[in-house]
Amino acid sequence: MTKMQVNGSETGVVRLFHLDLPPQAVERFTTQAGTGEYPLKYGLGAAQLRPAFVDVVDVDDLGDMALSEYLRSAYAIPEAELDDMKPRIDALRGHVVVLPSQAFDHASQELTIAAPLRWVATFAEAAPRPRGPALRSKAAWHSADPASDDARPGSRRAMYITLIAIALLVVLIAGTLAQIS
Repeated sequence: MTKMQVNGSETGVVRLFHLDLPPQAVERFTTQAGTGEYPLKYGLGAAQLRPAFVDVVDVDDLGDMALSEYLRSAYAIPEAELDDMKPRIDALRGHVVVLPSQAFDHASQELTIAAPLRWVATFAEAAPRPRGPALRSKAAWHSADPASDDARPGSRRAMYITLIAIALLVVLIAGTLAQIS
């Protein structure tokens, strides 16, 4: 049995497991039953496991694509992360289970991996790059809190006047409706 810790605050981590089962037993093992029974969750020793994020891959279904290439393109795992493991990963046959961080529902837990699962590797996804240049405006770094020193009294006064006007309008409409009925 292999033990590993999952940090509830982790993001961008992908775990790869080999599933040593005959093809006809894979779906039963990796699918949560209507009764709540979930053999994959039990095989991982997981307290939390979100089925929507479990990726079960039949290596034969990839055709000419190597499993390492699938992991690189589907999970944005950098080439450098895969280099050392590439021969071992590409030699896997049958089914594998790929579990990104989201599969563990952001819950800290200790996994105890048992047969028919075998842990192969853990990878870090490439960190996303910012979508633009860094903010340089001083206004971008100030607080948006209206109670801050930079809050303008005029804007607060306008908000109070607007609220009073709305309250008066509601009272007038309520009084008119009361007279009509």
